[in-house]
Amino acid sequence: MSAIKDWNVDDAKFWKSTGKAVANRNLWISIPALLLAFVIWMVWSVVVAKLPAVGFKFTTDELFWLAAMPGLSGATLRIFYSFMPPIFGGRLWTTLSTASLLVPAFGIGFAVQNPHTPYLMFLVLALLCGLGGGNFASSMANISFFFPRAEKGNALALNAGLGNLGVSVGQFVIPLVITTGVFGALGGEPLQAAGTTKLWLQNAGFIWVPFIVISAIAAWFGMDDIVSMKASFAAQAVIFKRKHNWLMCWLYTGTFGSFIGYSAGFPLLAKTEFPQVDSLKFVFLGPLVGALSRSATGWMSDKYGGGRVTFWTFILMILGVAGVLYFLGIKDQDGAFWGFFAMFIVLFFATGVGNASTFQMIPAIMRTEMPRLEPGLSLPARQKQAEMESAAIIGFTSAIAAYGAFFIPKAYGSSISLTGGPEFALWTFMIFYASCVVITWGFYTRRGGLLHDVERGTLPTASAPSA
Repeated sequence: MSAIKDWNVDDAKFWKSTGKAVANRNLWISIPALLLAFVIWMVWSVVVAKLPAVGFKFTTDELFWLAAMPGLSGATLRIFYSFMPPIFGGRLWTTLSTASLLVPAFGIGFAVQNPHTPYLMFLVLALLCGLGGGNFASSMANISFFFPRAEKGNALALNAGLGNLGVSVGQFVIPLVITTGVFGALGGEPLQAAGTTKLWLQNAGFIWVPFIVISAIAAWFGMDDIVSMKASFAAQAVIFKRKHNWLMCWLYTGTFGSFIGYSAGFPLLAKTEFPQVDSLKFVFLGPLVGALSRSATGWMSDKYGGGRVTFWTFILMILGVAGVLYFLGIKDQDGAFWGFFAMFIVLFFATGVGNASTFQMIPAIMRTEMPRLEPGLSLPARQKQAEMESAAIIGFTSAIAAYGAFFIPKAYGSSISLTGGPEFALWTFMIFYASCVVITWGFYTRRGGLLHDVERGTLPTASAPSA
């Protein structure tokens, strides 16, 4: 709606009179735009599982490649997207990035109507779905500027968590809309599946087009730019010198990388390992639990400390993977699928909690570190620098973590090709989570760690010394 010149949300009077209403309006326009971005990013996780049923002759490894490619492009785009809001303004960038989702939505709708569409075209469309993945980094960086530090963790959790719902919304809606001619003659003819079943697989792309258009218009007319948020790439690039930027990339890969990677690979993995179960009816529940746990648990990190919550999250994830391995080992027994499914629900829940807690850690880390990093700056300048670097780190860590959407499905495919099952990939994930436990404890939560005193309320973050 406008470019805001004076923005000081840490001033309680300004926040109550002006800032809160503006921030909430931008947040609630951002959330549906981000939800649609996740829908488009993860649309392949459902479409790929249905391609063989309508006549596409792809191998299992080729299908896992298709499921993985949106993760590769989405993560790469996030690296660039994370720096865009301070350069172009949050309003303009949200509008453009949302409108760009029309390209893969239309592309999917047309390509799946022809069983002779070459595999290369599907790879290109899978890469274009990464446009949705890129949006997360810019959305989170943008929203982080609108809220005061006391509410930042919860606001980011709401934006990300409800945005993450796009994964489960897509995995729930797509199996429904592909069974009927939603758009009549305009939507094209159905494809013949097994028996007498007909599928309008093109609806997996077309159904989102009107919502994308509405969301892009809402962003243009309803969002704001914060003038003080403006920063060049060079100014933001200082984060590449910050040790904690790279440590948080590792930890966020463990949380969000797992969430998005499991979301991308879960439908195909469940279908491959338990072919006797119609698992596509249930797989949307995993991302749903992960998204809701993220949006509902942001307050825990604000209250108890992101570092402590993150530590226990990784412990739970190790136990979850162990449970998955156990039920895969007895997959021929009755009820094994439901044990497998329940363990993945535990994993999705834990990733959601960890997604919120790791993002809460970043502003706390930078406020704590800034007196050491920039001792020559005045207190207001130091606070502004901390906010700018926190936003850039939030965006960049989300970019690196998003490669999980590529590596996890690809790890499943490679493990199955080499060993006959996904167990080797899962053991690798467990070892990675153990390294995250060590990093979280060693750098942040142990006595003497950077966030130990801050999270226990014994040291104010504005003046906290570095560990």
